[in-house]
Amino acid sequence: MDIPSLLRKALLNPSVYPDHPEEVRAIETHISLLFLTGNYVYKIKKPVDYGFLDFTTLEKRRFFCEQEVKLNRRLSSGIYLGVVAITRDRDRISLNGPGEVIEYAVRMKQVPEDLFMDRLLKANRVTEKMIEAVSEKLFRFYLTAETSDHIKRFAKPGRIKQDTDENFEQTRKYIEVTVSGEVFTEIQERTNRFFKTQEEVFYQRIASGWIRDCHGDLRLEQILWGEEIAILDCIEFNERFRYTDVAADIGFLAMDLDYHGREDLGEHLIRTYILKSRDDGLPKVLDFYKCYRAYVRGKVESFRLDDPSTPENEKKAAVKRAQKYFDLSLRYALRF
Repeated sequence: MDIPSLLRKALLNPSVYPDHPEEVRAIETHISLLFLTGNYVYKIKKPVDYGFLDFTTLEKRRFFCEQEVKLNRRLSSGIYLGVVAITRDRDRISLNGPGEVIEYAVRMKQVPEDLFMDRLLKANRVTEKMIEAVSEKLFRFYLTAETSDHIKRFAKPGRIKQDTDENFEQTRKYIEVTVSGEVFTEIQERTNRFFKTQEEVFYQRIASGWIRDCHGDLRLEQILWGEEIAILDCIEFNERFRYTDVAADIGFLAMDLDYHGREDLGEHLIRTYILKSRDDGLPKVLDFYKCYRAYVRGKVESFRLDDPSTPENEKKAAVKRAQKYFDLSLRYALRF
């Protein structure tokens, strides 16, 4: 399923928007379609079902739009503005207009793309001081992030194994496409062995209070370096990816720095965070979670191959990115 072409065409028309932009630009991901006006971003969720997320009904898309705004306001003040109803009255498409509601969109303030940390890293502008500032923001966030017996249950080894099993099952069809059979088997065996031999470590993490309502998708491209650091686009569509060990969350960002060839900054992030949080047990699970997060990214890139709207040149690029993530995942797995 996909966004209807009539709706796409309508939302590329500047006259639909209250700020009357000169032009509208569209960006597509495997789960979203974003329309950028220069002042604002309108983000629509695709009517897709990947198992771990389900946006197949209008009501579900409305609910998860509302969740996205609520959850992301925790780490990005002033950017997530609310949810907009997209309406149709005869042949006229409007935002919060008359007629039938045909879709919902998250309305966000558009921010300069060159201030996101993936862009800054590419320009060699990310410093250790910046990493320390991000570490401080994350430390403050985790300190106050919600926790409960319900949230803690998501970090039990048997529950986490559901996620890793799902990863392996969903990537099996990409063997010899984006991941070799040898790499697939090695990561799977080492992951399952870690659950058996280090079971007590997971329970120690739970008992020590490190399981929180986290971000869930903490990568460089989500971090805005402005007057105030803002971290966008947390996981709103599945609690089990967000209710997790802080080590899984911050390990995702460290993995992303490794992926981009800056292991020095990744190590600095972890050192700084441990110093602030006094979480001396974090290294016991760090490579496990970095392995898991790299594998997830390889899986997501592999999913792009199944999207008929993805151009062939982008599919080829996705294959290369996926292979690199799976190789990185193996590198972490060989450490535990």
